Amino acid sequence: MTPLDPTGRTTRPVPATFTAGTDNPQREPAEAGAAAPLRLPEAPLPPAEVDRLVGGQHHDPHALLGAHPVNGGTAIRVLRPFAERVVVETAEGPAELTHQQGGLFTGLLAGDELPGYTLLVTYPGGEPLLQHDGYRTPPTLGELDLHLISEGRHEQLWRALGSHVRTVDGVAGTAFAVWAPNAVGVRLIGDFNHWDGTGHPMRSLGSSGIWELFVPGLAEGTLYKYEIHTRQGWVLDKADPLARAAQCPPGTASMVTSSAYRWDDGEWMARRARAAHHRSPMSVYELHLPSWRPDLTGYRAIAEELPRYLKELNFTHVEFMPVMEHPFGGSWGYQVSGYYAPTARLGSPDDFRYLVDTLHQHGIGVIVDWVPAHFPKDDFALARFDGEALYEPADPLRAEHPDWGTLEFDYGRKEVRNFLVANAVYWCEEFHIDGLRVDAVASMLYLDYSREGRAWSPNQHGGRENLDAASFLQEMNATVYRRCPGAITIAEESTAWDGVTRPTDRGGLGFGLKWNMGWMHDSLVYMSKEPVHRKYHHNEITFSMVYAYSENYILPISHDEVVHGKQALVAKMPGDWWQQRANHRAYLGFMWSHPGKQLLFMGQEFAQGAEWHHEQGPQWWVLDEQWPAHEEHLGVRRLVRDLNRHYRDTPALWERDTTPDGFRWLDGGARDDNLLAYVRHAADGSPLVAVCNFSPVVRHGHRVGLPALGGRDQLWEEVLNTDAETYGGSGIGNSHPVKADAVASNGQPRSAELILPPLATIWLRPA
Repeated sequence: MTPLDPTGRTTRPVPATFTAGTDNPQREPAEAGAAAPLRLPEAPLPPAEVDRLVGGQHHDPHALLGAHPVNGGTAIRVLRPFAERVVVETAEGPAELTHQQGGLFTGLLAGDELPGYTLLVTYPGGEPLLQHDGYRTPPTLGELDLHLISEGRHEQLWRALGSHVRTVDGVAGTAFAVWAPNAVGVRLIGDFNHWDGTGHPMRSLGSSGIWELFVPGLAEGTLYKYEIHTRQGWVLDKADPLARAAQCPPGTASMVTSSAYRWDDGEWMARRARAAHHRSPMSVYELHLPSWRPDLTGYRAIAEELPRYLKELNFTHVEFMPVMEHPFGGSWGYQVSGYYAPTARLGSPDDFRYLVDTLHQHGIGVIVDWVPAHFPKDDFALARFDGEALYEPADPLRAEHPDWGTLEFDYGRKEVRNFLVANAVYWCEEFHIDGLRVDAVASMLYLDYSREGRAWSPNQHGGRENLDAASFLQEMNATVYRRCPGAITIAEESTAWDGVTRPTDRGGLGFGLKWNMGWMHDSLVYMSKEPVHRKYHHNEITFSMVYAYSENYILPISHDEVVHGKQALVAKMPGDWWQQRANHRAYLGFMWSHPGKQLLFMGQEFAQGAEWHHEQGPQWWVLDEQWPAHEEHLGVRRLVRDLNRHYRDTPALWERDTTPDGFRWLDGGARDDNLLAYVRHAADGSPLVAVCNFSPVVRHGHRVGLPALGGRDQLWEEVLNTDAETYGGSGIGNSHPVKADAVASNGQPRSAELILPPLATIWLRPA
């Protein structure tokens, strides 16, 4: 393979003036009459060594290049392809090196002490350039780094590998390090050397599989890749797996970066460290950053609008679909090529930090989707990174992901696990992310996932469970919770795997929350039926309470439910436009009062009628005054605002989300009437009663049992009614407090006669 230059052209030009790593690109020419440098005696290398060196197949170029004591003095060897002259400057004055072959210049200084020196390099048609020699520096990785990497236990791997601007022995430059254990040679290529790596071979650091190089003069913004020479004789140009910034797609290069950002969210982070998520409100707004507001040009522009919008609607958290770099926008970020780099489509890593910081200052938690289940096969990225299966399993039956045309990770390889575990920590530590929603966990846990009728490779016990993946998830969760106080992990897991949210010390996977895919599927099946048919599907709206406390759940109406022909949420509902909106509102009232946290995808908060498309984003125009039905859409948005406000202010709806004593059915069996009634309790026993009428019939004088409060008569008030006129409803309801009479009903000693509006949910609390 030949490398790509920054514009994507496949080229390897010979430069007219070569300026790699210059410290003073416009050095003044020697003064007239100054003494010409003396030509040093040669310090040649065997031609075979030079061939390996300039051919990119030498494992230790630093053993040849730089300054080395030899018989007769100190050899200075410099690799400068295309240069016509190289002069070494020492305290003793200038001396010219001799070109041996392939761009290798050599010379022999008297004495056996290694001198300090700089280089004057002249390319055809150019002025002499002052350069420092990166091959005279020691490795920039220490023994502890290499030990932790070899053990698969470097929890801040990004601080060791990748590219880092730093100063070595008083010389500013950039250090590069990459894991490529099967390579026979690795060279650095980039916009600084015209994408020709001949002059920048890297050294192998022993059995660690790490290749390293320090290049003086390279600074932030430099584009680069690794040119990897494989045992099969191929040459692969690969982006840096640990790059913390990347070229904006369709470019595929990595970029040197360093952060100068100063956080201003200390109060938020201190409060987060004390948080008890399971006993706190969590109402999540999910969005796709590039399409939420396509008119906003980047992270900083979004930061001016998004926090205000979320505060207006009273959401506690926002969840971003993957923000990691990805080559194909149509993957929505779920086919990641740069796990450590926020996508450059919207700005720099510090711009993304600014967005997170601004959300925190507005009291909004930030969750990001994280994709350790698979990665794309693009030639420039992780696939067969050093010519052989490295990040993916060597067994092709395990490597190929059958659904998405991607590759799975080898969770049994310690270095790969380290790469992923450190990546989870990276987002929480470097970007102050409050939660990771882990995508496609089920596809990780089962070796036969989506392989019905295909060959698959069982585990060592002959089973279908991916034991390595389960162990990796346990390690990842335990590490994140230990290192990042207050952060939470969330599993998108669609099976009945036991203990997804059970702590790792009790044999569970250790997630904080799990998406309740069963609730989502069953409840939407029920809601999609005409009301006359719902009684035949009543168990689908009630079944979730059979297993509601088997895990710690979040109720997701996510992007997956409003794409690919599944329709927008309001469009799933039966009936005419009024009935669709009423069903939509009633369903949200049911969802917000059901045990579990909740998540709603963008556009569904104002009942947009079309499916989401990643190039168009939400249908914001339906909220404009010019749109005939804009009031109806605004009404749904007002409901979401009020649902979140009442939810946040009502501990009964979140304090006991994970314990059975926080919920009790009042009437879960009224299938013929399409009715549900239940009570939620806070830790102090204070109740909130929810009644859902999923029938278009108004029910007057419907008696509902109510919890006894101290044995006295009690007035109850309607705190929320999804049929209110301000939400676009008919305005039917209980406008005055109702009295709980001493009439037993629904297993309660007291009850009240209520007016139940059509296709609506009402919430009641003691007045």
